[in-house]
Amino acid sequence: MSGRLKLFLIAGEPSGDRLGAALMAGLKALYPDVGFTGIGGPLMQAEGLPSLFPMEELSVMGIAEILPKYFPLKRRIREAAAATLADNPAALITIDSPDFALRVAKLVKAARPGLRTIHYVAPSVWAWRPGRAAKMARVIDHVLALLPFEPPYMTAAGMSCDFVGHPVVAEPLASPRETAAFRDGATQPLLLALPGSRRGEVARLAPVFGEVIGRLKALHPGLRVALPTLRGVAGLVREVTAAWPVQPEIIEDAATKRAAFAAADVALAASGTVSLELAANACPMVIAYDMHPVTLWLMRRAALIDTVTLVNLVSETRVVPEFIGPDCRADKIAPALTSLLADPSAQTEAMALTMVRLGKGGEAPGLRAARSVLAALRPQPFQIQPPPNTRPPSGA
Repeated sequence: MSGRLKLFLIAGEPSGDRLGAALMAGLKALYPDVGFTGIGGPLMQAEGLPSLFPMEELSVMGIAEILPKYFPLKRRIREAAAATLADNPAALITIDSPDFALRVAKLVKAARPGLRTIHYVAPSVWAWRPGRAAKMARVIDHVLALLPFEPPYMTAAGMSCDFVGHPVVAEPLASPRETAAFRDGATQPLLLALPGSRRGEVARLAPVFGEVIGRLKALHPGLRVALPTLRGVAGLVREVTAAWPVQPEIIEDAATKRAAFAAADVALAASGTVSLELAANACPMVIAYDMHPVTLWLMRRAALIDTVTLVNLVSETRVVPEFIGPDCRADKIAPALTSLLADPSAQTEAMALTMVRLGKGGEAPGLRAARSVLAALRPQPFQIQPPPNTRPPSGA
């Protein structure tokens, strides 16, 4: 491959902006004569992407949020497809946000079937709705997967796919000095409370978390609680935790959040990728989550796996306790946390294995993703290393 390389990138969420920025940095390191256009947030823009329109217009979730923006989003889909075709890039790279990104890819493929399309973040077809892979294969040529067992699902559907590592393995961790400063010499247990990042999650889980904390305080009167959160929900968090038996230290800045994750003895967390952040910090955890009974019933009917926790899936263990739906009760959760406080090593091996399988100790995920993109455009000499583990999650 020689000459100027033009790529059109689309990200629709802050997490995609982070992935996109790391990918762009990796591409510039491997192929300096590369140029970017597309849609992205501040991190991608800092790497040299002029965004067609503000990425925040795409950061909507749920039917109630999407319906009022349906026609503006349809217009943005057409605009993004038209801009891609006008730029005539070597590839269209869509990053997560499949509801928007894959619709753009569909229009682009219809107009120019030969244009290469690459999607970053494989859909979790191993967990539910396996038909999504075949549907995606109609408009996507190549996939960059975050989890080591995902490539076989993508290749079976007709796409090429590389495991490129999960970004959690490259995120900075607190130093021992920062960790010690956060603990401030305290010997009483430090609990990390993580009731989610969305307002609905926080409102639903806060009462249960508060009751759990009350039960733990009865056993550990000096219990300390830290609650890292996002600025967008910090006000709600302060409101719903005001009646907790232990007032949490509400943390909004990234540096203090890292210190809290490293210093905590145990965590009570909502289901999600936060389990990987906890594993990166070797913090043992209990997962709790609740939702509308109808939503829970539908999800359980469609589920292909017996656990929602990525640490359990990647490590092929079930050492992280989960309390989902009707089991999301303080009388069940508190004993599990008490057991972890008594034996915090119970999850150590699984957390360490998870990090290794996600790429810890290897090449940075952004650089690995860049190699995969170049390999998809020209198979030689850019060859990505095989993933350390390609077995699907048990129960799939």
